Amino acid sequence: MPENIIPINSNSRLEKLLYYEILNSPVEHTYDNISWLAAAIFEVENAGICFITNDDIFIKSEVGKKIELSKNDSFLSPEYLNYGAATTNNSSKSDEQTKYIAVPIKSPDRFIIGALYVFGAITAEPTEKQKEMLSKLAELVIDKLETRIAIRQTLTAQDDRLHVLIHDLKNPMTTISLQSELVSRMPNIDEKAGLIASKINLQSKKMVASLNEILSSAKKVSGSFKPQKNKIDLREILNSVTQKLAPLANKKSQNFDIKINSALEIFGDHEKITALFYHILHNSIKFSPENRSITLSHQQEENLLTIAVKDEGVGLNDIDLERLFIKFADLSAVPTHGENSNGLGLTAVKMFLDMHKGKIWAESEGKNKGTTFFVQLPIK
Repeated sequence: MPENIIPINSNSRLEKLLYYEILNSPVEHTYDNISWLAAAIFEVENAGICFITNDDIFIKSEVGKKIELSKNDSFLSPEYLNYGAATTNNSSKSDEQTKYIAVPIKSPDRFIIGALYVFGAITAEPTEKQKEMLSKLAELVIDKLETRIAIRQTLTAQDDRLHVLIHDLKNPMTTISLQSELVSRMPNIDEKAGLIASKINLQSKKMVASLNEILSSAKKVSGSFKPQKNKIDLREILNSVTQKLAPLANKKSQNFDIKINSALEIFGDHEKITALFYHILHNSIKFSPENRSITLSHQQEENLLTIAVKDEGVGLNDIDLERLFIKFADLSAVPTHGENSNGLGLTAVKMFLDMHKGKIWAESEGKNKGTTFFVQLPIK
């Protein structure tokens, strides 16, 4: 084991693991296939995928023999896995020498949340090629997790936006119902006009009842779909997001230049606003080459606050700019280091902003000339 191991921030690592909502989830065929391929690399029958909490280990996939694992196993310690592939030996009751090999499963922002491992009668030391192949399979695991959570978040955001729109429809429908009822009760009203007013009142009440039923169902499923409008500081949110993404930016020798020197207070949903800026800044990192800067600035005009996120990346053409916020849009821009891009992040961003009555747009001078995203939010 390497000497002078630096402890890993357990709380931040666990927070990232919980973000993926993978703990205690059922068996999935795709993960078993990855385990099977891992075993085949070393010509053994035993492999698995596990996720490591602060106190225990959750086995997501297992092929071949079952083994009892604990976080105290040195080769599955996040601190130990931080140094790359981990190996250890163990003599079984049959005196057969068993070797365990594990590689870390790392989130894009470099948190070790689990491991892909193999074990068996491996007589030779693993080659660098074998370790590399095992690491590539571990990357497939995190790609699947990222796509899975992106789809889930997009669907949730889409449902939330729909429910907010339904909620906004209730007010005019309630007004129509009340006004039509008043019209039907007016003295000396024409019989035909009174009948029409009564029908309008009946149908509008049915629509309001239907809208209430949809909203009630939404609350039972998700607790609350409406943005929680509290006073939040956008500067604090941007500082927090850039700190979380710093390991990913550092990997490409990029830096954030935050040109915001004072608090930017608005009323909004802290969780949703944080998520939308995370997606935007994560995109800027993915689509920018090494040794570039990502600049954040702001502009305030009356009741509107606009945040600009400018990168020095691959840029966008006119067709890209038109299709940018469409799900799974086929854009010309590709990540500079081959990072995973599922085409859902900006769709969720657009829906989060719709819920806040905000706007988003992008500007670019063309290919390889960078892109600037503008996020406009009402202050109140």
